[in-house]
Amino acid sequence: MLVVAPGDQATGLKLAEELALVERQFAIELTSDLECVNQLVQHVERYRGKMLRPMLVLVSAMASSPSGQDVTAAHRVVATVVEMVHMATLVHDDILDEAQIRRKGQTVNQLRGNETAVMLGDYLISHAYHLCSSLDTTAASRVIAWATNTVCEGELLQLSNRQNWQLDEDTYYEIIRRKTASLCGVCCKLGSMLHGADDAVSESLYLYGEKLGKAFQIIDDVLDLTGDIQTVGKTLGRDVEKGKLTLPMIHALRTATAARRQDLLAILNAGQVSSEQSERIRQILQETGSLQFANAAAQKLVEEAKAELNILPDTPARACLITMADAVITRQS
Repeated sequence: MLVVAPGDQATGLKLAEELALVERQFAIELTSDLECVNQLVQHVERYRGKMLRPMLVLVSAMASSPSGQDVTAAHRVVATVVEMVHMATLVHDDILDEAQIRRKGQTVNQLRGNETAVMLGDYLISHAYHLCSSLDTTAASRVIAWATNTVCEGELLQLSNRQNWQLDEDTYYEIIRRKTASLCGVCCKLGSMLHGADDAVSESLYLYGEKLGKAFQIIDDVLDLTGDIQTVGKTLGRDVEKGKLTLPMIHALRTATAARRQDLLAILNAGQVSSEQSERIRQILQETGSLQFANAAAQKLVEEAKAELNILPDTPARACLITMADAVITRQS
């Protein structure tokens, strides 16, 4: 997911070089003397798709640096660490959702079972903190630890609200703020913190990342209901089957006619969703305008995220952050 402003080839090349270094550091850190571990790591490396979080670290670093393009070794370490944390959450999420497909291939739990997947997720987390401890300062470790704690809290909040058909929008937004947006915000904050940027810049970049992360999750939730598995590349429809209400469903349950609401509740209570029921859900979401409602909410968050960047000088890196935000709305996978 190399997203740069049109015509800005230099920033694109710089970012590609930095991401290649992050990928190399990722592989080196996770190398084991046990071949069975290396095989699992090689499999989970396929989960690396958009690399959104490392990109947020690197581009925020460039945008907040004195020259507008500086990235340090510490930034590469943090970019590697946040990707490890993110991938650990994906491995664990697939267990919770009983997902079978990720990046158009088998999930670890489908391939090797839940026990192996749990331990691999733990392995990724432990190496993330092993690598982060190599930095001269503990500040980054503490910030990433806070984000990881917050992600876990978000997942627990969502689990505690499974099959809660009265879930409101405020609770939904709190779930996604914690489980997705907090880590995105921290990625951007650390990009500036490691350059010694002032608190105002770091806070604005955190808010940019948090708002972008919320928008990203809303679109992800829309794709889970309406996407094509070959395009999205992962198991779909798991939110409904696991009793997890997302923004389109919350809106539909609130605004649908009594008959349509009963149809939705019958599907939700059944637990398993057939292709016909999936089509019925999509039909109701269209009729209630719930998909448009969710997309509009994501668009509003993207506009708010971009406004946070006004504190930064007008550089190619800032333009890249703007383009990255816009790309969240148009993505299909």
